[in-house]
Amino acid sequence: MRHLNALVLSFFVAASAAAQSQLGPEELVKKVTADVLDTIKSDKGLQAGDRQKALALAEQKVLPHIDFREAMILAMGRSWHQAKPAQQEELVSAFRTMLVRIYANAIDRYRGQTMKVMPVRMPAGATEVAVRNRYLSPGRPPVPIEYSMRKGPEGWKIYDISVEGVSLVLTYRAEFENITRTSGVEGLIKRLQEKNA
Repeated sequence: MRHLNALVLSFFVAASAAAQSQLGPEELVKKVTADVLDTIKSDKGLQAGDRQKALALAEQKVLPHIDFREAMILAMGRSWHQAKPAQQEELVSAFRTMLVRIYANAIDRYRGQTMKVMPVRMPAGATEVAVRNRYLSPGRPPVPIEYSMRKGPEGWKIYDISVEGVSLVLTYRAEFENITRTSGVEGLIKRLQEKNA
């Protein structure tokens, strides 16, 4: 569960960087990760686990800049193509809701942390990049994080994140493929809706 919370929180924190689309991926991650961590540090409500404030933080600074569709496609693997267009929209919406809820529950665990973004080597004109970061907590080893980002018409967006080598979307892939194998796409939609209830 610690890895999953770290994956989701880092996913949301890094994705908010895309709001500054004129900056490069490294600068985006640096600027917005620092901003979100500073917000957590200075807001007593967030530190106390206020879910409404955590959700508001996500909605305002983060959610518009995550490619939830691409993340869901990767999380479902081959099963994605079994879903009809209306089902695909339901899946993306339910996946988004699930990640937001995990984020709201995990945000207070990041009090007192700092981060260090590693230099990015990216060819000119690249539209995909991995940005590496380390979360630092006093008395604990650094937590390595890698953000998979893609540049599209709306700027840079996050579509996956790995914490200590564990990918967010691949964490869900085995579970989602197993559910669709036994219960079909509707079974997966129902399962995600149950998690969100």
